[in-house]
Amino acid sequence: MIKLPFSIDLNGKVAVVTGAGGVLCSMFARALAQCGAKVALLDINEEAARKAAGDIAAEGFAAKGYACDCLSKESCQAAREQIHRDFGPCDILLNGAGGNNPRATTDKEYYEDGDLLDPEVKSFFDLEPAGVEFVFNLNFLGVLLPTQVFAQDMLEKKEGAILNISSMNAYTPLTKIPAYSGAKAAVSNFTQWLAVHFAGTGIRVNAIAPGFLVSNQNRSLLFHEDGTPTPRTGKILSGTPMGRFGDAEELVGGVLFLLSKEAASFITGVVLPIDGGFSAYSGV
Repeated sequence: MIKLPFSIDLNGKVAVVTGAGGVLCSMFARALAQCGAKVALLDINEEAARKAAGDIAAEGFAAKGYACDCLSKESCQAAREQIHRDFGPCDILLNGAGGNNPRATTDKEYYEDGDLLDPEVKSFFDLEPAGVEFVFNLNFLGVLLPTQVFAQDMLEKKEGAILNISSMNAYTPLTKIPAYSGAKAAVSNFTQWLAVHFAGTGIRVNAIAPGFLVSNQNRSLLFHEDGTPTPRTGKILSGTPMGRFGDAEELVGGVLFLLSKEAASFITGVVLPIDGGFSAYSGV
């Protein structure tokens, strides 16, 4: 179990979490389960989803893992049918599927003379269209398609909550990762669009924008093999007024707050930074 900063009453609710085979979203799924929700963990990696769900179920909570490709509407629909049989219609959708790809990432922060002709350097001009397309699809369509499928349950109930995962990239693009930055900006914009579109249906749509966390995915970018920080870490921490990386558990409070009907009933279309002040700091 994780230590919740506070608890909300989700008894009788069905929560669907995509990307739930990963570290962050499996943690969010566990938090929702601890609040009483029956949680469906979806991931393209069925084994990872089932393992995460099994860990939650072993703690005495209601959770089950499902294979789901969030870039396939048919796959989402098939998962929905299974969830209906196991738990019932969806009340909460947490769109957590997303990520970056090396094919859409430059080697350097700034273009330098000669990069275009240097076969050892992947410059902006070497970014693969397929890699950029993959990143955009995973982050944007990976929100749109599950929402098309699972929000139908909420329409029938005339209430529900959708939470998307944006990023600091959405405010100001980070160097090296143009596709991921643009895709997360699209997620923030789409969150606002959905909030307006569903405003009369009882469905609230919000997002969180995590700041910088240390994970297995980015550890090599932030620390050398001997544990000393890289120059990129220095830049991040110098731009974070609180002067440290966040802990994954520090995202849970924002997630629970925005999903709580009692606490956030008049909040929709919000992208909440959880970033130690990074988005507020001008650098001066």
